[in-house]
Amino acid sequence: MAPIRFGVVGSGWRAEFFVRMARLMPERFQVTAVVTRSAERGAEVEAAWGVPTVRTIEELVTAVGPTTDRPEFVVVSVPWPVTPDATRELVELGIPVLAETPPAPDADGLRELWADVGSSGLVQVAEHSPSMPSHAARIAVVDAGLIGAATSVQISSTHLYHAVGLIRRLLGAGRGEVTVRASVFTAPLLGPLGRDGWTGATEPADAWNILATLDFGDGRSALYDFTDNQWHNPLRTNRIVVRGSHGEIVDDTVTRWVDDRTVVSSPIVRRVTGIEQNLDGFDLEHLSLDGQVLYRNTFQGARLADDDIAVATLLDATGAWVRGDAPPPYPLADGCQDHLLGLAIEGAGRTGEPVRTAREAWADA
Repeated sequence: MAPIRFGVVGSGWRAEFFVRMARLMPERFQVTAVVTRSAERGAEVEAAWGVPTVRTIEELVTAVGPTTDRPEFVVVSVPWPVTPDATRELVELGIPVLAETPPAPDADGLRELWADVGSSGLVQVAEHSPSMPSHAARIAVVDAGLIGAATSVQISSTHLYHAVGLIRRLLGAGRGEVTVRASVFTAPLLGPLGRDGWTGATEPADAWNILATLDFGDGRSALYDFTDNQWHNPLRTNRIVVRGSHGEIVDDTVTRWVDDRTVVSSPIVRRVTGIEQNLDGFDLEHLSLDGQVLYRNTFQGARLADDDIAVATLLDATGAWVRGDAPPPYPLADGCQDHLLGLAIEGAGRTGEPVRTAREAWADA
């Protein structure tokens, strides 16, 4: 099958994640061009990323030449306030969009964007958390009914809309009304590592921590726990609990009821090559439970980190969608709901008062 062709609007830190997938797997993905605001930035991107650049969205979707081709869809990876405008322009041109999270900066922006492009069916959101291998394995456990009906999620891992997207997927929660309560605390925490590398810090500094509960109704709930810079700080590890009517998942251990006298616990096992005398190179093969594969890495050979695997999964799923071979991977309605609840978490934390989100126009999309 021909490589999936996509363009990119934006040249920031996150945009490079998408371009890198094409560089590592040219047989699967091809970047047609990247939109940069200036020729100077374009020259930098061309030299560093090895892809052609253009200055406008119109050029991106019409350029055809020896090194460019019309994209099948376009990734929008720009600052939050710019995302809605770029998305609207692409939809007006009839081009499918994969918009980075969040699709608009605030609740009013989400509503306006939905009113403008929601009915087009052309917009997907690049929410990658449910596509990360470990989370995909946990989702497979829940979908198989091994812990019964999922009723609650406790997550201390990623922030706001990313965490909400994973919570809703694990609980099977739709886009209805939700009650959010939150508190913010400040405590000393050493910050040895940040996005740019080791900080050299040797003494703790004040860091905020937000704790929130989300009540989805029908007995489904979530506990959200996130600390400033938790993505990078190795002193704050990832934790997740998924509780169900017949058992629970705690990180990578699944405890479940088997019969009237039996409860068992089993680990989710990650098989990785390239360790000790294995000469196949470092790579993820699969994750399994009691000998049954829950998740298999379809990008084996590219030697990707989990976050990169999730990005590649989104690109692959979006390509299959635009070619008519698969359902939409993450519709705009879900991306809007994720960010709406993330905003509610921030609002409840800021005021100390409960926030009740309404049933929005995208609820039944």
